[in-house]
Amino acid sequence: MVPFIDVMLVLLIIFMVSAPLITTGVVDLPSVGKSSQRPQQVVEVIVGADERLKLRVNQGDSSTVGLAQLAAKVKELQGGNADSPVVISADKSVRYEQVVKVMDVLQRAGIARVGLSVKQAG
Repeated sequence: MVPFIDVMLVLLIIFMVSAPLITTGVVDLPSVGKSSQRPQQVVEVIVGADERLKLRVNQGDSSTVGLAQLAAKVKELQGGNADSPVVISADKSVRYEQVVKVMDVLQRAGIARVGLSVKQAG
């Protein structure tokens, strides 16, 4: 039993000496910044509780569209401006698979700026 205690004390001393020498890894996390100005035009794809898709521009009137025509209609609403952001808003009861399908259709069509709308807590 005594040799075991001696070994443990030696290991404890080794770990105490070597611990300050170990460099901690630095992780560069992305930061979220405030936009200096709001985009002029925002195209919103709304996925309803019944999984129907609606398109809305700048909080205006919405129009119903099918998944097959979604990419063409979004490009039409962007008016050739690829920098115009597209935001996906989905009801919380919608299956995640449906939202991924919408994102996939937009990505395959070459629409670069696609984001998800979130509800502000508070």
